[in-house]
Amino acid sequence: MGQAGQQNQGRSGRSNNLVVPQATAALQQLKMEAAQELGVQIPQDGYYGNYTSRETGSLGGYITKRLVQLAEQQLSGRNNG
Repeated sequence: MGQAGQQNQGRSGRSNNLVVPQATAALQQLKMEAAQELGVQIPQDGYYGNYTSRETGSLGGYITKRLVQLAEQQLSGRNNG
């Protein structure tokens, strides 16, 4: 892990920054859709500490799968997401 990564360990809050900050709302919507699809409740306070690794992993995996699908559609010229 690089020096920047080591400095972020243990800090509260987020260390990941969006490359395109304007995508925040769309990513939040995608997260909500994924959670609903998987039956996982998104915590109102943003704290995921009471969730199992399986729950958070399935949510992250689903979101990644959808992001890859969206990218593939855009790369192939199709925009029917």
